[in-house]
Order: sequence, then structure tokens, then C-alpha cells
Amino acid sequence: MFTNTYLKIVILRYSLNEIIFYYFNNIIMKLFISVLVFSITFQTVAQEPTTTQTEIEVSPFVDGTLLEPKDASKNILAIIIGDYGPTDRNGNQNFQKNNNLKKIAFSLAENGITSFRYDKRIVKQILKGRVNARLTFDDYVKDAKDVVNYFVKKENYNAIYIIGHGQGSLIGMLAANEHITGLVSLGGSAKSIDQVILEQIEQTAPRLKPDAERVFNVLRTGKTTTEFPQELSNIFSLDTQDFIADWMQYNPIEIMETLNIPVLIINGTKDLQVSPEEANQLYEAAKVGTLKTITNMNHVLFIIEGGNLENSKSYGESFRPLAPELILALTAFIK
Repeated sequence: MFTNTYLKIVILRYSLNEIIFYYFNNIIMKLFISVLVFSITFQTVAQEPTTTQTEIEVSPFVDGTLLEPKDASKNILAIIIGDYGPTDRNGNQNFQKNNNLKKIAFSLAENGITSFRYDKRIVKQILKGRVNARLTFDDYVKDAKDVVNYFVKKENYNAIYIIGHGQGSLIGMLAANEHITGLVSLGGSAKSIDQVILEQIEQTAPRLKPDAERVFNVLRTGKTTTEFPQELSNIFSLDTQDFIADWMQYNPIEIMETLNIPVLIINGTKDLQVSPEEANQLYEAAKVGTLKTITNMNHVLFIIEGGNLENSKSYGESFRPLAPELILALTAFIK
């Protein structure tokens, strides 16, 4: 039976929660802020003595952390872009804390590579209690471009790489310009978001697929609609239609085909969100591509020996280390 519970899962999974978080009550919001403040305080106390952390405001929408090794002789910068939803610079969301992006940054620093990771703009809006209900996917692309341009203008680095995780893979592709040396896609999808949603609906409630297709066709014309079954209301609310329409115009394979820089595509065999087949499709689309498939690595970049329950729980388990092969692949590519 197709329920709103499933639709909420789809929304959380595919980034529509960027708008839904606006409706969290004050108690949840205060808890989120308290946990974030504690996290920042802990990071400051526990930071590695061999690194320097600098807080940078790139724009009114983008704040992040520049993590530099004391011996940054390689003079290389990696810009890290997070996954779907209200993801902060460390790779965390409200009740999903795994610190995977922070771990990438420190692992790079151990190998002499400087990194910059930043909060998605929705995080700052949530903290200020002023969420823009008309937020678009292109806003995130603009933020990534602003980050790239900020560091290009500094002229401090001989090479600049982009590391995009999940949704950040597509954002990174769109932000890459002639100043980018290479791109890393970590668990990046090869499908447009409308394809993803339609496939999910076909698997769980095939009777609703024609209705969803009709809505997507309307969105492609630049319009919005209220003509759909109630069961689809959590996906196609008026507050989310602009975001979906903006996002679905981008086909990751087509974007990948336009890139003239080396690309490293990394995927895990236990990624519940992006299949190895999609990683292979991106690899085939890349002009200068390298494919790395890591056995038992999941979407949040941890090694999972068990089944789906362990896999899902790991999204909130910050004690887990990154897959060792991941760091080896990253540092071999970024040089």
C-alpha cells in the first residue's frame, strides 16, 4: 500500500527536505542549534595540532572551513561539496551525524592537501530561522561557483580540485570551469531527479506513475500545478515544485560529457542510493575518467560488513572511519 510515509522518505532521500525543515517546531530547532554549537566547540578543542583551520565567509550565503596542513608544500586545494538536504560542512544533517566530509578533509590534510568545505545555504537559513521557501537547485550551483571563484581570485594554489558527494557530484560538475584541475564524484547519481522519483514510484505504487509523469511534464513548461492525487502531495507541494523543476533540468550524464578535465568516479558496492551501474555510466560519459568501485563501501563512505539495517544505522554513526581505499584513491588522484 502506497502511503505518505513512503513519500516522506523519498523527500528526505532526494533533497526535498530542504523545504520541509522549515516546518520543524521550535523545540526541534533549539535542539539542532544546541547540538551544532556543541559540535563546533568540540571540533575546536579536538582539532589536529598539525593543521590550521580558518573560518571563511565566501558570500552572504556560504560559510566554510579552510583546513590547511602546517606543511602545505603541495599547494593544492580541494573544494568539498556536500550531499542532498540541509548538509553542513562536516557532512551532517539534523539527526544524521557521521562527519564524513570532515574526515575527508583531515585525511587530505594528513597527505599535505588543503581543503575547503562549507555549509549548504539552507543550514544558515535554518539557524537564523529564515528559510527561503523558493530555494532552487541553481542557488546551490551558484554557491559552488562562488566558492571556486573566491579561491581562484586568491591565486594561492597551483591546482584546485572539486570533490562532490551525492548531489554535490552534479553541483560540482556544473561549477567546474577552466580553473579546475580535476573532479571527484563520490556516490554521484547518473540519473536526473525526475527519473529517480519515477523509478521509486514505479517500484512501490505503479498506479501513481502516470500522475507523476504528468506533473513532471507541467514542470518542464515552467509552470506549477495542483492537479495530482493526494498521495503525491508531499512530493509535489507548491513549495517544492520550483526546486524539482530546477533540479530535473540537469542530466548528470550529459553534464559529464561536457567536462574536459580528469574525473575520478568513486562508488561503493553497498551504496543504497546509487548503484555501481550508475557509476559506470558516468565513467563511460567522462572524456578523461577513472572508475573506482570499493567493495562494501556505502553511500556515506563507510565499510559495511552486515546488511541494510547496519547500513542505514551507519548514517548517524560518527565513530566509523572512512573506507581506507577511499583515501588512497583520493590522494592518488589529487596530486
